[in-house]
Amino acid sequence: MITVHHLNQSRSKRVLWLLEELNLPYQLINHQRDPITQLAPESLKAIHPLAKAPVIVDGDVTLCESGAIMEYILNQNELGALRPQAGSPEYYAYLEWLHFAKGSLGLPVISTLFMQMETRDGTQAMDHYIGKEVALDFGYIETTLENKPFFAGENFTAADIMMTFTLEVAHRIGLLESRLNTQDYLERVQSRDAYKKAASFG
Repeated sequence: MITVHHLNQSRSKRVLWLLEELNLPYQLINHQRDPITQLAPESLKAIHPLAKAPVIVDGDVTLCESGAIMEYILNQNELGALRPQAGSPEYYAYLEWLHFAKGSLGLPVISTLFMQMETRDGTQAMDHYIGKEVALDFGYIETTLENKPFFAGENFTAADIMMTFTLEVAHRIGLLESRLNTQDYLERVQSRDAYKKAASFG
């Protein structure tokens, strides 16, 4: 059985959500952030040297990084659920969005989050660059969700799980205010029972 080392308010919600969608058994071990520093506790470092969540342990396999963990879990599911058939157009769309969530989109969202912690006048080079990336990436997302219900096409996939966490951060910091298709999408996927169960762990 897979053991999930979960840290509150972290990307490990992706892993719990995936396991709930697949109805796979797992053991949950909770770790809590330091209430002052918000850093992960030493207990996570004892599991993986990066001391980040999520981390899973399955026999001799110990994995960090939510994208890698999700691929590992999907490989354990013989039914092939939540991942389009390899070689299909939907499969390549799935791969693009699976990596887009932490690649192209991760940088402007996290940068905006950190920039909002500072007093800025909006004239620095970083403001212009990140502003351009935000407009480009969220324009692409908005257009995609105008034409299909989920990122890989007609069906919900693990790429939607990867994207949702990043979109939630974006929504929290005000990046979705004029993006109605993205807001509607976020409400729909957050209404799934498996999402609600994963979110209940904090």
